[in-house]
This record gives sequence, C-alpha cells and structure tokens, in this order.
Amino acid sequence: MALIVQKYGGTSVGSIDRIRNVANKIEKYRAEGHQLVVVVSAMSGVTNNLVAMAHDLQKEPSPREMDVLLSTGEQTTIALLCMALENIGIPARSYTGSQVRILTDSAYTKARIVSIDDANIRTDLNNGRVVVVAGFQGVDEDGNITTLGRGGSDTTGVALAAALKADECQIYTDVDGVYTTDPRVVPEARRLDRITFEEMLELASLGAKVLQIRSVEFAGKYNVPLRVLSSFEDGPGTLIVSEVANSKMENPIISGIAFTRDETKLSIRAVPDVPGMAYRVFGPISEANIEVDVIVQNVGINRTNDITFTVQRKDTDKAARILEKVAKELGAEKVEVDNKVAKVSLVGVGMRSHAGIASKMFGALAAESINIQLITTSEIKISVVIEEKYLELAVRALHSAFGLKDPA
Repeated sequence: MALIVQKYGGTSVGSIDRIRNVANKIEKYRAEGHQLVVVVSAMSGVTNNLVAMAHDLQKEPSPREMDVLLSTGEQTTIALLCMALENIGIPARSYTGSQVRILTDSAYTKARIVSIDDANIRTDLNNGRVVVVAGFQGVDEDGNITTLGRGGSDTTGVALAAALKADECQIYTDVDGVYTTDPRVVPEARRLDRITFEEMLELASLGAKVLQIRSVEFAGKYNVPLRVLSSFEDGPGTLIVSEVANSKMENPIISGIAFTRDETKLSIRAVPDVPGMAYRVFGPISEANIEVDVIVQNVGINRTNDITFTVQRKDTDKAARILEKVAKELGAEKVEVDNKVAKVSLVGVGMRSHAGIASKMFGALAAESINIQLITTSEIKISVVIEEKYLELAVRALHSAFGLKDPA
C-alpha cells in the first residue's frame, strides 16, 4: 500500500463527465489498497471567466479580492469530485486551502507556501477516506485567502506530497508524459520514461509547458518523485526523479529540446566601455520588473561596447522605452529592437561528461543555413537565439542530429 498524491488539472475536470472519469481512476487506485490525496484545479475556463468578470467591474481589482474570487473555482471542483466519489461508494472529504491550513505569506496572487498542517488529512486517510484538496490556494497568518499564481495547483500537489512524505506525486494532464520535444512540431518525438528534476526544471524554464516551474523546484528540493500522466488514456507516463536515483542508468547526452517564440532581442550600440555601464543599462530594466534572459556584451571600437539581451515579448515596448532613455543618458549610438526571434535549447545532464555538444548543435543548424544570433550555456543546457521563421526547422534538425527519436 502506498500513499499517493494525485493532481488533476482544469482540462481533466473540465466537465461533469470528466469529473466522473477522475472518480473512476481514483476508485482503481483505491481498489489496489492505496491511500489517496487528490488535488484539483478549477474546471477549464472557470478562472478566465472569473478574471473577465472582475475586470468588467474594475480596471485594476484589489489583489486581495482577486484571490477571494479566484479561489472559488477550485472550491467548486472539490465539492463536485467528492459527490462523484460518494456516488460510487467511496467516502471522501473536501478541503479548501484554508481548511487544510496551507499557510502562505501575504503576497496576494503569487503567494509562497510557508507550512502545511497535515493532521486533518492524516486522520481522514486513517479513517479510509479519500481527501480532496483545492489546489492553487492557501491562507496567510491573518486568515486572508491567498493564491499561488497560475499553475499553482501543481505546487499544491507537490507541497502536500512533501508534507505527507508520499510515495509519489502524480500530475494528471492532457498529455501522457514528457517528450523529447513538442510532438506537434516533431511527430517522431518520443515520450521519456524518466528524467531528472534538474533537466525538467531547465525544460520548463525554457519553454516546455508540461509542468509549472515552481512545482519542479519544490519536488527537487524535497526529493518528491513526480510522475506525469494522462487523464484520458492509460500508460506509465514519465517519472521525474533526483539525479542520485537516476545514476544507475546510462544517462542520454540530450534528454530534450525546448523552445519559445516569446522572445524579443534588444541591443544598445556603442556604449562607453567604462566600469558600471552594465548596471546603468540593466538597473532600470530590473526596476521595471522586466525579466532578462540571454545577455551578450561585445567589445566594439573606440572604447565602446555593444550590449544585447532578450526579454519576453510582452515587455518589448516597455523595455524599448527604457533603453532609449538610457541610451540618451549614456551617449550610446542607437537602440535596435527585433521581435521576430525565437530561442531553441538543448537540455541533458549527459552534457557534463560529453564534449562536442555545442559544435554538433551549431553544425546541424549551419547545415540548414540557420544563423545563430545569441548563445548562452549552463552545465546541462545550450540555448541559441535565431530568426523565428526558422524555429520549427531548427527543432526538427536538432532532434534528428541527436537521435532523439530512438530509445536512449
């Protein structure tokens, strides 16, 4: 008998029939003797509708009231799922985040979990109940409802699994695991049997949308085995484990390819080459709460530098305005903006013990006449910025060059 925490996303509980389907899945696990804690999201579309209603009433709603409003989506789902379970003879009890006592800080709309009181959950489990918990939400020290940000139900599931010392945390979604890349771009993409936390964190941060980044960080920190599964078809899914647990296997050099179209490249030309210039450029960008991704500084002529970096496309106009102002203050030559770029990344812990990965990547792109504009690396990833129109060609070329369609 194992203690399993399962999390079902919005599409998994998007209708009454799908909620019944979740109840039937839970019944199968329970019949095998497992104890189950189930975390659910709001039904698909509900959160967006709540946000739209709020903005119809107020241009900038109070973050506190937004959290009160948005938490109702999950509250609906937990009650309906418990009804579905009881209807097939399974005793169940629902809990909101505040009822569990998922204590968070007071950062409304993006709260962080501080602690979890698992006493009531353990009592219910020992009494034979399935416990159904509202994801995405908690409560601060003053009793105010808080939410964890979009995708926060994944974090709730992993946090509960860590607090309960569960044997596994299963994330049910609309895909049947983690793939070597997006199958919509490369039909030959292969589902991975397992991947390390480190690799999954890189893939998630670089554009893969299977798991929320914070949930992977949490799982890695507390060493909670994660498994990504499909709500709509049976299968083993993908197991995400620590590198230590994975060390008995021969790790592939490259585990996956991530990509994002959400990139804009900005350059400030002929910045004076004196100490403190990088801070003068990036200080105002940081103060505007704009996240910077790839950064490259080139030494120019006449004691000047060119500084190039990327931001999310939604921040293009704001970043460009700031950079134009900085350019005038510093006496820089000009500012250039290119919002037709994309980023492609290779990820794999095997990079640590294999040389020549970068040259092989660059060779594969050169063979397709794809120009590399920016490069950034870490121990287990290489990212390049290229023209957006070549993105899918680049992904297919790299997937083939590194043999990712074949079993590792």
